Amino acid sequence: MVNGKKLIALCTSRIYDPQIHNFIKTLNEKLIGNDCMLFIFSTNSDIYWNEDDIPSEAYVFDLLPYEELDGILIMDEKIKSHTVSEKIINRAKVNGVPVVVIDGSYTGVHSLRFNYAGGFEKVVRHLVEEHHVKRPHMMAGFKDNVFSEERIEVFKKVLAENGIAFDDSMLSYGNFWADPTISATKEILKRDILPDAIVCANDIMALNVCDVLAQNNISVPDDIIVTGFDGIDEVYFSNPLITTVSCETSLLTDAAVEMMLDLIQGKKVEDVLIMPRFIENESCGCKRQNFAAQMMARINYSFYRHQDDSRILYEIAARMETSKTVWDMAASIHDFKTFNHLCVVDKNCFVKDKYYFLIPKEEMKKRDLHLINDADYAEAHKEERLPIPKEIFYDDTVNEKENVLSGNYRRFVLERAQKGYPVVFNALDYMNRAFGFNCYYFDDYNISNYSRLATMSGAMSTGIGGFLNLRYQRYLLEKVNSMYNHDPLTGLYNRVGFDTAFKERLKTIENNETPITFIMSDLDGLKYINDNYGHAEGDRAIAAVADALINSCPKDALCVRFGGDEMFSVIIGECDVDGIVNNINQTLIDFNNSSNLDYKVSSSSGYVIDKLDKNFDIQLALKHADLEMYKIKSKTHMAK
Repeated sequence: MVNGKKLIALCTSRIYDPQIHNFIKTLNEKLIGNDCMLFIFSTNSDIYWNEDDIPSEAYVFDLLPYEELDGILIMDEKIKSHTVSEKIINRAKVNGVPVVVIDGSYTGVHSLRFNYAGGFEKVVRHLVEEHHVKRPHMMAGFKDNVFSEERIEVFKKVLAENGIAFDDSMLSYGNFWADPTISATKEILKRDILPDAIVCANDIMALNVCDVLAQNNISVPDDIIVTGFDGIDEVYFSNPLITTVSCETSLLTDAAVEMMLDLIQGKKVEDVLIMPRFIENESCGCKRQNFAAQMMARINYSFYRHQDDSRILYEIAARMETSKTVWDMAASIHDFKTFNHLCVVDKNCFVKDKYYFLIPKEEMKKRDLHLINDADYAEAHKEERLPIPKEIFYDDTVNEKENVLSGNYRRFVLERAQKGYPVVFNALDYMNRAFGFNCYYFDDYNISNYSRLATMSGAMSTGIGGFLNLRYQRYLLEKVNSMYNHDPLTGLYNRVGFDTAFKERLKTIENNETPITFIMSDLDGLKYINDNYGHAEGDRAIAAVADALINSCPKDALCVRFGGDEMFSVIIGECDVDGIVNNINQTLIDFNNSSNLDYKVSSSSGYVIDKLDKNFDIQLALKHADLEMYKIKSKTHMAK
């Protein structure tokens, strides 16, 4: 329970589907009347029972706030994954949250289902007993699929009861989809004797069977009767209109709410079977029943809105991808097409030196989810292009719980939920790896808003994923450029890097009388160290001198490894060169005192000061600095 209201989660898919959308609308209105809030966790595509390769957008079902939920509704046949549903059910059991499974059956869990077998039996009996077909053929779904096998058994049962012998030639498999159905229908048409009816296990297959028959000048229903099952919208626009069984999800709403509220109150609950609605139509020779007119305006509106949305969201994603900073990327999300939207991402994906989407899964940290965009706040501050208040954006806390009511976005989500309409969650994913979620909220049930969510989530995923991709590529280019321009041992510029950096620096110099100082510093006794302690120790000594040089010079100095043990620094502008040389020497004294090495590290440093004018010659300046350094080295050697 949250803020005095019972919190119900609905786990489903494709909420832009008119049937599911209608179910959500009816469900939420009934829940509101019972002092409940509805959170919807949805994928934008079905998983299609592919249990071996669950898509990353199913991550949205990992985000349920189980500790605060009062109940969970799972639309199993819409999600189409036993693996996903079982994971939700098991976590609910651990947290003591009651579950109702819609269109599915799991041990120890209450279910609410359509009587699919009964509905399909109505279709087959209608053909055999009222239209008196003698040579029926069945277009089944996948082999061994529970829904397909159940309908095959119903087909066999009705035929047997009406004295029609079944054999395997009366069965084809269209896999519930277009291409396999088309191929199977073409095989049927090669036969000498054609069936007088093709009974399809779903509407998609029925529509494709009709198309193949029409292409071969076979009339439906005059030559062959065709029926479907499911009652999808397309069958109300086909020619002929398809005889089907409507499994309109809204028919389950009353029972779903009643079961859930009874479970919350600890009442005894029985599983429920609801008979779907049989719709006889033209494809079996019955009277035309046309439901298309009431849908056409809505579909046209959604279609044209979708085209407009896709173009604008593509532009938003492109702006996000090409942003230079995380803050600019988050600000680029805001647009009139992204209103009613919260964007939450794993802060770990913004670590600059790691490409989030290629980190091995076993090395992935737990997601640390944080808010990066609030459309309401961005709208109020669009002139400043602020996605959210900076104190929230730069929040350094760690979000431990990884659900939609944890972290710095909790109050934002609950503010939207209090308005009385469902709050919808989609996963953000890129390269099949989830990295956050979108939260959507609307002040109405307009299906065009729900239809936009799949495109919006895709645009946000592509925009953020592309931004991270380009950002990491820039990082790698910087690393490669650094390796090309810098000495790997000391980190100082090499000669190539110095030439490039010096030319760039000269472009910013306005006064051609600017003083320029060259300090040449050379390690003393490198050969002695190499011969007596090894080249690794010689490298350590070189690195120590380099550190002393770069730490003693101003930050904008150009420090270079000139040769094996020779280094120099170029300082443009006024500087205390004697102080710098003294700092180099003192730094090395401090190094010797703390390192406890068997040898001492020291350097000889000489310098020259010149002016950047038309007569300036950098090679001559370096030569003079080198001579000054050798004078110092000679004095030091004589002193020893």
